[in-house]
Amino acid sequence: MSELSSAKPRTAPGTENRPRPDRRRVATVAFASWIGASIEWYDFFIYGMAAALVFPKLFFPVQDPLTSTLLSFATFGVAFVARPFGGALFGHIGDKVGRKKALVTALVTMGVTTTAIGVLPTYSSVGFIAPVLLVLLRFIQGITVGGQQGGVILLATENVPQRRRGFYGSFASAGAPGGVLLANGAFLLVTALFAGDAFLTWGWRLPFLASVVLVAFAVVIQLRVGETAEFSSSEDRPAGRSPVLEAIRRHPRQILVAAGCYLAINLTYYVFITFVVAYATNKAILGLPSSTVLTAVLIASAVELFALPAAGLLSDRFGRRAVFAAGALLLGLWSFVFWPLVDTGSFVLITLALVVGLGILHSLMYGPQGALFSEAFSTSVRYSSLSLGIQLGSMVGGAFAPFIATALLSGFGTSTAIAIYMALGCVISAASTALLRTAESRH
Repeated sequence: MSELSSAKPRTAPGTENRPRPDRRRVATVAFASWIGASIEWYDFFIYGMAAALVFPKLFFPVQDPLTSTLLSFATFGVAFVARPFGGALFGHIGDKVGRKKALVTALVTMGVTTTAIGVLPTYSSVGFIAPVLLVLLRFIQGITVGGQQGGVILLATENVPQRRRGFYGSFASAGAPGGVLLANGAFLLVTALFAGDAFLTWGWRLPFLASVVLVAFAVVIQLRVGETAEFSSSEDRPAGRSPVLEAIRRHPRQILVAAGCYLAINLTYYVFITFVVAYATNKAILGLPSSTVLTAVLIASAVELFALPAAGLLSDRFGRRAVFAAGALLLGLWSFVFWPLVDTGSFVLITLALVVGLGILHSLMYGPQGALFSEAFSTSVRYSSLSLGIQLGSMVGGAFAPFIATALLSGFGTSTAIAIYMALGCVISAASTALLRTAESRH
């Protein structure tokens, strides 16, 4: 436990002689990383909303609603299988030619893919071709998210003072609740404007089609930001070698441990923002209106938007690993409180469950994670290394979290099984955090 109680993070290798960053530039970079991440995650998350509310009916129309949901969530998980490939592909670009080029390429690809989902024909029009195309586009979404996540983290952390890296790195993490707010807000709007057949026929497509405008806005902002300071000054790039292979050669243990750290972040997150929507709206369980649950998720995400920078500041003061591990353990315990609160069917208690679980405790992990992982790898292969670690963790932890939660509910008939599943993931991440070697643990 002594490792976890380290004080302020020390200077990471290769950053000792960096010039003090300009405050205005740091603020601009933080804003750019937040905007870019928010819009990229918006594209990724509207699929999750549609997987819970629309796709079971339009792309997987079987008689049993639970089976339809299982199939829909299985396609949701396909993106997570793709994410390590995206981490490898864009990690190569980011370590070879620059973080900025990799990030802009990922943004544009995501925008095109998401817009394409918005014009897909449904099962009733083209039969099995519809779900096949949906799975293909979801796979591409996974590749782009796997590539952009490392980019926005490095955009935020490689331009700032070491002692404030937790705070500014949290703006990259804040893109996730920003994306959830945009995605949930979009679906709340279209479900309010279009009722019944109108929503299922074409109303659900509008949030996907809006992606092209949002991504264009994000790309314009990214193009105004220069390359990161650490990448520009790095003299140890793997010339003539694949950065991904070099990352695996240099940091095999660190990559695997980082994956273990990230496992609970993704597992619990997708239970909170995706599975709980399907759970609470299922007529055989709680049968709540979708707007009720989406609003609760929206409120919790708004809280997380502000809790993440606070968690980043805490990590600057008390150490990345101490804050991260505390969040993992507390969230594991909260899992056993969360489901009884949700099972009441009360909007107030469901909101409370999500605000504490997602808004506060999850933030203690997700806020410091950018700085935590950045400080675990050398600059020359940092994009590849942290991308592989994060995306392997996301694949194991989040790929089929809604699917597994649905299967556990079907098999055991109680939400307690889901609480145990979440708690086990949190224990694994807390233990992994103790094993991760970072700048703060080397002193």
